[in-house]
Amino acid sequence: MKYYIVAGEASGDLHGSNLMKELFKQDKDANIRFWGGDLMKAVGGELVVHYKDRAIMGFVEVILNLRKALGFIKRCKNDIEQFQPDVIIFIDNSGFNLPVAKWAKQNGYRTNYYISPQVWASRAGRVKSIKRDVDKMFVILPFEKDFYKKYNYEVEFVGHPLIDGIVDREQVDEDEFRKTHNLGTKEIIALLPGSRKQEITKMLNTMLLMVDKFPEYQFVVAGAPSQTRSFYETFLKGNNVKFVDNKTYDLLSISHTALVTSGTATLETALFKVPQVVCYKGSWLSYQIAKRIITLDYISLVNLIMDREVVKELIQNEFNEFTLEQELQLLLEENKRKALFLDYFELEEKLGGKGASKKVANSIIESLT
Repeated sequence: MKYYIVAGEASGDLHGSNLMKELFKQDKDANIRFWGGDLMKAVGGELVVHYKDRAIMGFVEVILNLRKALGFIKRCKNDIEQFQPDVIIFIDNSGFNLPVAKWAKQNGYRTNYYISPQVWASRAGRVKSIKRDVDKMFVILPFEKDFYKKYNYEVEFVGHPLIDGIVDREQVDEDEFRKTHNLGTKEIIALLPGSRKQEITKMLNTMLLMVDKFPEYQFVVAGAPSQTRSFYETFLKGNNVKFVDNKTYDLLSISHTALVTSGTATLETALFKVPQVVCYKGSWLSYQIAKRIITLDYISLVNLIMDREVVKELIQNEFNEFTLEQELQLLLEENKRKALFLDYFELEEKLGGKGASKKVANSIIESLT
């Protein structure tokens, strides 16, 4: 069978790579062409465009780069026409994928969607077009199935794919890891400022203000695979902080605490049972727009899944030197940490068992045969 996969950002690349492994395993004749990243490329198939070449973040930024975005959408449509896949699999990245899905359905292609657009967060009216344009939706958050049911759209909850990647990974040798990256013996506070240049620029400088306030800890910046080391060095000069490139899971597995930019990383950090402060700051205009259309009480996946505040969220103006220091200090207290660990175990239970990628691949292949 011929599969066309469209993924964006680091998380889409991760989930896409795991799905591709299962597709190749279950379909020995699988021919896969994709938009993604290095992880998907390492699995096989043919990469069309790398996600880092089209990364645009924020409402205002998308508008300013509209011509570029539309150009990529046109290129994707043309490439699909040339490839003529048996199925198109969209992974998250709704701003790009939903317009392509609409076109694909109109032109008779089978459309599957893995990892739902966050229609439960804003613009729920999009469900109408999703029902029209997507033949099958696979969701990874437990509350999404009930959300779609309200709109008479039956979706399949497959569990969260992060479970597989974290549970099945080989445990890092902490002594060796510390030695390799010159991390010393102090307890580690990990800094996860995001994966895109815009958000890293917004987040990292404030996170680094904590380094001198907590000298008894070693602060370590987790470098994203989409960015170069030279980009990070402009922030790290003069700071007593270490840098670990493209080893976020290994770093989290030995970390004491973390400061994390809102996104998939908040859930990854929770699954590693690392106490965290969730941080977010966008451009003023993008934030004002988001505030008016997003209907959620929380922004982090941890709190959304638990439907209560488990981890502290510092958003926009609250994300500042004073409040960040206060919340980080609280996370270092033993009673707070014990309560958080219990919440994390409950969170993991809610996410379901292992095998999300296997379930999706099996369902897609069954629908084609």
